[in-house]
Amino acid sequence: MVLTLFGKYTGTVKADGFFWVNPLTSKRKLSLKANNLNGQQLKVNDKLGNPIEIAAVVVWKVNETAKAVFAVENYMQYVNIQSEAAVRHLANIFPYDHAEGEESSITLKDGAEQVSEILEKELTERLSRAGIDVLEARISHLAYAPEIASAMLQRQQATAVIAARKLIVEGAVGMVEMALEKLSEKGIVELDEERKAAMVSNLLVVLCGDRHVQPVVNTGTLYN
Repeated sequence: MVLTLFGKYTGTVKADGFFWVNPLTSKRKLSLKANNLNGQQLKVNDKLGNPIEIAAVVVWKVNETAKAVFAVENYMQYVNIQSEAAVRHLANIFPYDHAEGEESSITLKDGAEQVSEILEKELTERLSRAGIDVLEARISHLAYAPEIASAMLQRQQATAVIAARKLIVEGAVGMVEMALEKLSEKGIVELDEERKAAMVSNLLVVLCGDRHVQPVVNTGTLYN
């Protein structure tokens, strides 16, 4: 209970029980319980300029009652507006995902813990002037905007295909190298450079192809 006498703040009663106060004292009830703010989905641009949808959940409570009542006009509205501003700023300073060839920077998608810490710190600074303590702040919704979602999905699929192909090629090269070494060690067949090249080409086609191959029996020679 926040107490004022003739417009002057005289104190706050936070304890339970029955208290005597000056009859002319004005009393304003203020809840000290923790509150959940489930922010609405905001459409903003990330650091790379991609439109994204983002929302956050903030757990907060009033700590300094005098500031909450006198420092701002409406502390509930103040929390809502400043939380939205902090989320917008957060989205603008980080990319949604890693750019091509960039792996070290923090992203909204993969750096959940770090992003939450930064958001909580910024909210604490913004809301401290209203006597509000931020207990927790986390991203609750994160997605590309509908107009670019399909394009970004194709990009992610292409990246996955390239990574898979790279792994297949590396494995196929190792298998070809091992096959040539074994043939040479055991003296099964003597291959000149041209026959080695033909064998390497055939093995890579078989190992790296995404379709079943049809074997061809060569009854002649390589040179005819």
